[in-house]
Amino acid sequence: MSRPPAPEPLVERVRARLASGQGAPTPAAVAALVREESGGLLGDRAVLAAVRAATDELAGAGVLEPLLRRPGVTDVLVNAPDSVWIDRGAGLERVDVRFPDEAAVRRLAVRLAAAAGRRLDDAAPWVDAGLPDGTRLHAVLPPVSASGTSLSLRVLRRAALSFPDLAARGALPGAAAELLGTLVRRRLAFLVTGGTGTGKTTVLSALLGLVGPGERLLLCEDAPELAPQHPHVVRLLTRPPNVEGAGAVVLRDLVRQALRMRPDRLVVGEVRGAEVVDLLAALNTGHDGGCGTVHVNRAADLPARLEALGGAAGLGRAAVHSQAAAALAVVVHLRRGTAGRHVAELGVVRRTGDLVEVAAGWRADGGSCPARAELAALLDCPVPG
Repeated sequence: MSRPPAPEPLVERVRARLASGQGAPTPAAVAALVREESGGLLGDRAVLAAVRAATDELAGAGVLEPLLRRPGVTDVLVNAPDSVWIDRGAGLERVDVRFPDEAAVRRLAVRLAAAAGRRLDDAAPWVDAGLPDGTRLHAVLPPVSASGTSLSLRVLRRAALSFPDLAARGALPGAAAELLGTLVRRRLAFLVTGGTGTGKTTVLSALLGLVGPGERLLLCEDAPELAPQHPHVVRLLTRPPNVEGAGAVVLRDLVRQALRMRPDRLVVGEVRGAEVVDLLAALNTGHDGGCGTVHVNRAADLPARLEALGGAAGLGRAAVHSQAAAALAVVVHLRRGTAGRHVAELGVVRRTGDLVEVAAGWRADGGSCPARAELAALLDCPVPG
């Protein structure tokens, strides 16, 4: 029978020795140190457990690494050394994972920040950055975080589901699949909207897979989440500033560069800042079929969201609404309910005086659709009631 896993003091001794070396530890080096520190008294299973623990402590996410590897996990949250939570798509759940003490949580947060090329200390007590593997890191140190070091890790997984996959999972109820396919073929500009965790990126990626193979897709993203099944994809990614605060590349920079790269479809993974100005301008100057995602809880809230984003970038209210009216045609709104994530509404962007509104043209629940005729005209096909 194999012996039990190595005790914590052994892992701590191995970690301390590895920390004094240069570069990332190799599994062979870790295994050699484990056997040396244990005096050769551990069985193979215990050695493997100690190697995994020591490697994760120095090069991975420590005790959180197994949680990040779990299928379906989107968020790992640490509120205190003995308060660790995860989200697997059905709400937060507490897990039986503990840190030895507050210092261990802080040590992990500081190391992860350094891996992202960012500083985290008393002078810079919070950090928001992307790790090399795409995981999103947010950490806050005390005393700003009154309960101790707060650590949040968002697992960004590639949105690899195809359009047929979504249909099979019930994410495209009723006539949604047919209408969305027509939307893409007609090269209408659209935005995918919804709240947190509604599947906006997944749906957008699947829709991009319907674009004709002769078209060139230019993707502008903070992290490589979109994974359309398409033969001609060019991906541009933002870059955070270095430790001196220089060298940042933001989404607005990417949109401007993408316009010079002969895009057939300009795609912004998530519109959440000044890039909205350049995207709307691009969609108004001959770049048909552009698209992106925007975080709003209701499709009708999109104009207010665009107004807020445009205003922060120096664009006046009237200009934002005028640009949106000319640039956007359809809003694909998603919801997350007991039946799962699904397309809930297709809205039409239309003028009401000097402003724009989003009016329902099709709803999955069969509710009132005052813009059904307008949606049918845009898609040049019947829209069922």
